[in-house]
Amino acid sequence: MKEILVILLVAVMASCGKSGGGQQAQAAEQPAAEAKSAFSGDSAYAFVAQQCAFGPRVTGSEAAQQCAQWMVSKLRQYGATDIQEQKAKLRATDGTILNAVNISARFNPQATNRMLVMAHWDSRPWADQDSAQENRRKAIDGANDGASGVGVILELARQMAQKQPKMGVDVLLVDAEDYGPHADEPRSEEDSDGWALGTQYWVENPTIPLTDIKYGVLLDMVGGKGATFAREYHSEYAAKAVNDRVWQAARKTGAGKRFIDAMGGAVVDDHVYLLIAGVPVIDIIEAAHPETGTFPPYWHTMDDNISNIDPATLQDVGNTLMQLIY
Repeated sequence: MKEILVILLVAVMASCGKSGGGQQAQAAEQPAAEAKSAFSGDSAYAFVAQQCAFGPRVTGSEAAQQCAQWMVSKLRQYGATDIQEQKAKLRATDGTILNAVNISARFNPQATNRMLVMAHWDSRPWADQDSAQENRRKAIDGANDGASGVGVILELARQMAQKQPKMGVDVLLVDAEDYGPHADEPRSEEDSDGWALGTQYWVENPTIPLTDIKYGVLLDMVGGKGATFAREYHSEYAAKAVNDRVWQAARKTGAGKRFIDAMGGAVVDDHVYLLIAGVPVIDIIEAAHPETGTFPPYWHTMDDNISNIDPATLQDVGNTLMQLIY
């Protein structure tokens, strides 16, 4: 599936223009201003912990319903407008019908210069990478894989409630990203489309006009202890101007050692489906861990819990996003 997506992204690049025209050029022509960030990594950590306290947020579960209500209430509390809960029945690769909920909201809706900040909020229904066989059918907390990105976004919302940015910020929290096939089961080529189901649905049925989004950032696994972020391959290939802008912002905030200026691997994540739709969205994701070469060792295991979340990592990611926004 990765090969298929690369071919599709080649088409995206051809249509968006190798000369640097279109949306990517707009992103590159707007250098970020220096700003002292008020972002609180401790506050973002508390938002991650609250999500985990609901229990595993498996799509359609009671814990997921409670978490969705809480996220909507926080966005409303922080002054977001046009808050929408997009409900959809999605079919997983195992045939399960999922009652998914995508949540979108807008800050400073009058602004025409807009960016998208997004994350998935569901957690993996199976700890299928766990070393203990008895755990491999248990749902995980998804503290890093899911909750960390949402935690950063909610803290950004809290900051925007205190100081409205000049640019517009659209928020998208997508469901059913992590309901891909179990690792112990045979897979077909089509199974790769079993990931990011909520985003696939949203791109076909957007609650925010895609043409409004000048560029965007996906946050996935952005809270791990000692995490570093390399340039994700699809992001670099199809939205290099956005990657450049984000990595420049990270350097300005002092997070250059965490945002490694090197090419990482290709990750089939939510952003890919937006790239295919022509929207330049890049992925900030921990996918080059020194122990594994890819994702952190607790990825899709029962150890993806709050004990592996570091406020300092959330702080660096949040500072970088604040630099972009303000």
